Amino acid sequence: MNLPNKLTISRILLIPIFIFLLTVPFDWGTWNIGSNELPIAHFIAALIFIIASGTDWVDGYYARKYNLVTNLGKFLDPLADKLLVSAALILLVEMGVAPAWVVIIIISREFAVTGLRLVAAGEGIVLAAGSMGKIKTATQMVAIAVLLLHNFPFSYIDFPFGIMMLYISLFFTIWSGLEYFIKNWHVMRDSK
Repeated sequence: MNLPNKLTISRILLIPIFIFLLTVPFDWGTWNIGSNELPIAHFIAALIFIIASGTDWVDGYYARKYNLVTNLGKFLDPLADKLLVSAALILLVEMGVAPAWVVIIIISREFAVTGLRLVAAGEGIVLAAGSMGKIKTATQMVAIAVLLLHNFPFSYIDFPFGIMMLYISLFFTIWSGLEYFIKNWHVMRDSK
C-alpha cells in the first residue's frame, strides 16, 4: 500500500476518535477565549480535524507528483472526505453551533455529486473535480475548524468568523454543485 492510501486510511481512522472527543462529556476543563469557553476535548477534536483535513491535501499531492494514483485511492479519498466533513457538520448541529438546514444542503450536494459520479463511472467516464469544488472544500474545512474551536481567535473581537465562513462554504457548495451538474449533464441523458 502506497503512502497516499495510508494517509487516506489514517484520515478515516481519525474520524471515530474525533467523534468520541466531541460526544463523550469529558471533564478536562475549559479555556476562556474571549466571550466563549472552549472545552479542552473540543480543542483536541479540532486539532484532529485539522490534521485529518491536512492529510487530504498531502495524499493528493503525493499521489499526483509521484504517479501513485490507484483505484483504491480514487475510491477511498472522496469517501474519507465526505465521512469527515459529514461527521463534523452533524456534530456541529448537535452542539447547536451550525444551522441544520445549512448542513442538510451541504450533505445533500455531496450525495448528489457522488450519485452523478457513480452513473458516470458505470458509463466508463471519470468526472474530475473542478476548481469551485476545491474552493468549496477549503471553505468548508476552515469553517468547520473555526466552529470546532468555538470561533477562536475571532471570539476575542466578537466577530462571527466561523458562521460567516459556513455561509460562504454553503455558497460555494451550491455553486460548485450546480456547475458540476451543468458541465456533466450529458452523463444523465439516456443514449437509447
